[in-house]
Amino acid sequence: MSHSPATPLLDTVDTPGDLRRLAPAQLRALADELRAETIATVGQTGGHLGSGLGVVELTVALHYVFNTPEDRLVWDVGHQAYPHKIITGRRSRMRSLRQGGGLSGFTKRSESEYDPFGTAHSSTSISAALGFAVANQIAGTPGKGIAVIGDGAMSAGMAYEAMNNAKLAGNRLVVILNDNDMSIAPPVGGLSAYLAKLVSSRPFLRVRDIARRLSRRLPEPLHKAAKKTDEFARGMAMGGTLFEELGFYYVGPIDGHNLDQLIPILENVRDAAEGPCLVHVVTQKGKGYAPAEAAADKYHGVQKFDVVTGQQVKAAASAPAYQNVFGETLAKLADADPTICAITAAMPSGTGVDKFAQAHPDRAFDVGIAEQHAVTFAAGLAAQGMRPFCAIYSTFLQRAYDQVVHDVAIQNLPVRFAIDRAGLVGADGATHAGSFDVTYLASLPNMVVMAAADEAELVHMTYTAACHDSGPIAFRYPRGNGTGVPLPAVPERLEIGKGRIVRHGTKVAILSLGTRLAEALKAADQLEAKGLSTTVADLRFAKPLDSDLIRQLMTSHDVVVTVEEGSIGGLGAHVLTMASDEGLTDAGLKIRTLRLPDRFQDQDSPDRQYDEAGLNAGGIVDCALKALRHNSAGVEEARA
Repeated sequence: MSHSPATPLLDTVDTPGDLRRLAPAQLRALADELRAETIATVGQTGGHLGSGLGVVELTVALHYVFNTPEDRLVWDVGHQAYPHKIITGRRSRMRSLRQGGGLSGFTKRSESEYDPFGTAHSSTSISAALGFAVANQIAGTPGKGIAVIGDGAMSAGMAYEAMNNAKLAGNRLVVILNDNDMSIAPPVGGLSAYLAKLVSSRPFLRVRDIARRLSRRLPEPLHKAAKKTDEFARGMAMGGTLFEELGFYYVGPIDGHNLDQLIPILENVRDAAEGPCLVHVVTQKGKGYAPAEAAADKYHGVQKFDVVTGQQVKAAASAPAYQNVFGETLAKLADADPTICAITAAMPSGTGVDKFAQAHPDRAFDVGIAEQHAVTFAAGLAAQGMRPFCAIYSTFLQRAYDQVVHDVAIQNLPVRFAIDRAGLVGADGATHAGSFDVTYLASLPNMVVMAAADEAELVHMTYTAACHDSGPIAFRYPRGNGTGVPLPAVPERLEIGKGRIVRHGTKVAILSLGTRLAEALKAADQLEAKGLSTTVADLRFAKPLDSDLIRQLMTSHDVVVTVEEGSIGGLGAHVLTMASDEGLTDAGLKIRTLRLPDRFQDQDSPDRQYDEAGLNAGGIVDCALKALRHNSAGVEEARA
């Protein structure tokens, strides 16, 4: 492809097909422009930066060597896919990233044919790529499955479950292990040490490279002998590899920023006639942008920032973040209780467990991206008399549901689940929304489920969970900063299954669970202005329900509205079931449930997401007024 010397190479590349028409000598310049474009984009939108900067050269090399989209490229998690989006026809829309109506911050099937599989949770890529590869094999059609997975994501069991079946795909499966020695937090466990040993045991490709180059120049009988020598040399250099035991032809480690090395190696892998290949690529997170390279978290997730200085634009917080309130409260409780410990699955700072770890490092456990293990590990600790707090995002706890049921609830073990990112989360969209935890937890026997209305309530619930030794207990709280209420100097142990009245009225009763309480109080003001006396209750517990309080409000009000930041099947369903079981609706009481819509909501600001869901003051008022009008119409019809 010819272009004017003044025309940036990136301006000539709209799709990978354009990229593949470039000369190899042009790829270094293209990668530099792609890195600059990624930095400029995230500077305006915020989002994930360091991970994308680390795979710029790899992105260019993969699309240059493989025939995407026929070859199916799956980016594990997908937060590193911004460079991929730029060169797959979406450059003009990149400034809409993570905004309402804009591009997703992850890969998404509905967005582009170059996103063959939606990702946002880790460790799914190899299974998906294997599925693409085997489907093409069965159909006799061309196309490989290519998975790009980070060293942090490789700590999850699902990655090994997939690799254990990789032989099914033959040479149609390629796994790129992107080893940057860091996911969101530094990787932990035996795999991290193993990869470090591989990388440090020799220079990039030394033994393998020499052996392979030699074998290509030999006649066939000597080629076979050289292959044996290659295997022996690899055993000498690093004691064999775990990946080869799983059936992969291992290549690496190689320099993931050296295109002169990446291109020919990927071409060899592409054309290999043997079984599945694993290419171990070593990269640097934040590569090519000094502020990101210097940051402890490699600028994993950032707000909008000044590209020249790297200074992020952060609004001054008026209240502490919920996660920090939890972590600091738990640390204080653990000062007096040596049995309290905290477990996180690769999210110490995101859950506040880092605060706990600073005070009690011997009782803080980051198990890596292994939520299933985290829950059962906590169950084992509880069975041995410890008081474990398993701090996991709502959307990630979904991955360990069987462990919650089988290893915790059935055995009635007192594991404490601190559920962060409850409710809608804004820019990360549907894949990270905490929509379902009340529904999937409150359906379990033995489980206690609480939801904090504000940061002061979170302090009380953390303490209540620490004191609760008779079975599993969970408490949920949202992403972001609290409401600014004063934090209690001494936490209160809440009575299990008891809510509170925060405003008294006589006509409408609003039963709130969680941080929609502020909107419920605004709705009460608006209803009062219309002459409708309104009670607002903070139920605190989705399970067990405060049956006495709910019964009292149902028998003394014309309309009851439940409000929750969760899906159908949660608080509202439990309240309706109770009302039905007790015959409380027989006297004409109107019950309405407000909850998240029965669909996955795309990314937007949290406020707009809740407005769209009708979980704001206006939505609560409209719901109550419609119920009252329906009630009045029914009375008039009965009189007629």
